[in-house]
Amino acid sequence: MPRGITPNANALSPAVPAGVLQRRRELAFLVLAGLFLGTMGMLNILGLTRFLQLGSIGSWPVVVAVGALPYPITFLCTDLISEIWGEERASQLVWVGLLLNGWIVLILWLGGVLPGLPGAPEATFFAVQDLAFGAVGASMVAYMAAQFTDVRLFHFWKRVSGGRALWLRNNGSTLVSQLVDTSAVVLISHYAAHVLPVKPELPVLPQLASFIASGYLFKVLAALADTLPFYWLTAWLRRWLVVPGAGSELGPALGSPLR
Repeated sequence: MPRGITPNANALSPAVPAGVLQRRRELAFLVLAGLFLGTMGMLNILGLTRFLQLGSIGSWPVVVAVGALPYPITFLCTDLISEIWGEERASQLVWVGLLLNGWIVLILWLGGVLPGLPGAPEATFFAVQDLAFGAVGASMVAYMAAQFTDVRLFHFWKRVSGGRALWLRNNGSTLVSQLVDTSAVVLISHYAAHVLPVKPELPVLPQLASFIASGYLFKVLAALADTLPFYWLTAWLRRWLVVPGAGSELGPALGSPLR
């Protein structure tokens, strides 16, 4: 059964006191949630402030926004939380991430409307604000679509495989959700925020397709590269947090595994 086990976890590991086990589970979730939310905040500030050319395939340059660099980590975090704590807990984290996006927008807006110190340089802030507004606006839509796609597909593959085939739910959910995310970010950034470095003398659609392909290629390679860390971290967390059984989950209360 992918959503639970019959024996009590503490009975299987009598050497770990209940209080210690509870603190471990809370700490592990806090670290993963903090890494997820911190990365979300960082990529929304950095966002589209710089574009990087990570190489080329023939005459095609592989270009990604600097904000895309840490983004694959967010999917590793939600996959680990989905695997150990379950779909409800992962979905809650996605909603908190959306609130974080709104908080960033609010602070950037306040920073722009409140009076500044006369004579102090402000050009850097307003340049970052403009780019961040474009990045956050695009990412909020893409974020919701991609993260919920990732969580739903992860648990779909988990149910289909009966809690086995860890590589399938890790890569199968991430590869699809990353395509959703990359396409949405590029299209919204261009058509709604007008912040992509598009050359006006060239046709727009091929350039947008190139941005989507470059971003998705980077994210696909990152997703494939995190397969082994995901396996190792899942196995280690199951031992350390005492969550025995393929596919078993702690559930939303951070307590005993679901039965």
